[in-house]
Amino acid sequence: MKNISALIMGAVALLGVGAAGYWLGTRTSPAPAPAPASATPAITAKAEPKILYYRNPMGLPDTSPVPKIDAMGMDYVPVYESDANVGGSNQISISIEKVQKLGVKSEAATLRTLDNTIRATGRIEIDERRTYTIAPKFEGWVERLYVNTSGQSVSKGQPLFDVYSPELISALREYAIAVQGETSLQNADDDAQGYSAKASMKQLAAASLARLRNWGIADDQIRQLANGEAKRSLTFFAPVSGIVLEKKAVQGMRFMPGEMLYQIADLSSVWVVAEVAEQDIGSVKAGSVAQVNIAAYPDKHFEGKVDFIYPTLNTATRTVQVRVELANPNGLLKPAMFANVELAVSHGGKVLTVPASAVIDSGIRQIVLVQLAEGRFEPRTVKLGSRSENYVEVLDGIAEGEQVVTSANFLIDAESNLKAVLSGMGVQAEHGGSAPSAAPSQSLHEGH
Repeated sequence: MKNISALIMGAVALLGVGAAGYWLGTRTSPAPAPAPASATPAITAKAEPKILYYRNPMGLPDTSPVPKIDAMGMDYVPVYESDANVGGSNQISISIEKVQKLGVKSEAATLRTLDNTIRATGRIEIDERRTYTIAPKFEGWVERLYVNTSGQSVSKGQPLFDVYSPELISALREYAIAVQGETSLQNADDDAQGYSAKASMKQLAAASLARLRNWGIADDQIRQLANGEAKRSLTFFAPVSGIVLEKKAVQGMRFMPGEMLYQIADLSSVWVVAEVAEQDIGSVKAGSVAQVNIAAYPDKHFEGKVDFIYPTLNTATRTVQVRVELANPNGLLKPAMFANVELAVSHGGKVLTVPASAVIDSGIRQIVLVQLAEGRFEPRTVKLGSRSENYVEVLDGIAEGEQVVTSANFLIDAESNLKAVLSGMGVQAEHGGSAPSAAPSQSLHEGH
């Protein structure tokens, strides 16, 4: 026990000596010199960017103040204060790496002439102005047929049929007698009685001639009758070269005044009646060039001009008929054939245009994304005008030379929370430029 007590006392003594030495050392050693004022710390702590909120990764109007996972297992994307404040509240900032991954392409808004092609279907029809009907104006019988089949080609002046008509024979003999009487009275005395006989016979001859002409009798036939070459029958000739569309005359049949016996059409020129959609009819003008393709002749192209635009609309198909006149010298175009028609239309002089792919249409408003710099975009509401196949006229919203995004528009929408920016634009328009809220509250496709 005595030995243990001695050891403890020795240890306490040694600790006391050490503490006294340390106290004396600190009292006697000089204080370290302060660092120069110009010296800078070797390492500076980097400030972390401030996160405003987390947005839906699919661009939906849904945000969260804390990290979150959507129904598909995707992490919500953080929105930093630096990104929200770059370039103003209406601008979008995306990293250059993401822009390259999205495949964003842009094109400058330029002045150009909008030429468009309107496509429509149609059918070949007979030119109504080149259709002729043979219908005698008197009663009679068909004695002989020279053209006795439908579809047969005829030439102008070719005999069609012979008719016998007692009424016609009576009128012809009456005219012949009047002409003979007028001739015989030429040498009569010029007294009152002779003058009256001449005048009466002249009036009778004139009346008989007018009656025959009104019945459609040719002048050469009338001259033959005047020379005494009267015949029992009268021949009708083709008034034009063409095709016999319809033949109702049968040899030996009786016909009444005005009854149609033949119908002949000149097919050297035909119509194409095209059905043009209601929204395109405003661009079609009379005189426009039309290209016509026929399925029966895939290697041939026919060209004509718009001759007439019909004044009525087909309420069932919402189309307007447009008539194109086509030359058909070889008779290739047959009535009732189907045709594909292309109408070239122009919208006048040069106008400011952007590619049609640059427009995001929600049904309520049209938006284009203007590229201000690499990785910075600004949505603009635009007013559109005329369209062509690839370009659309911009009446208001952008200026010539501004770069508009032509591809990956919707990817930028999803990547950069475009809906929140457009919602802010709506708030500014309504409240005179107040700052947009941090969380999105309105969808771009609000019309759906």
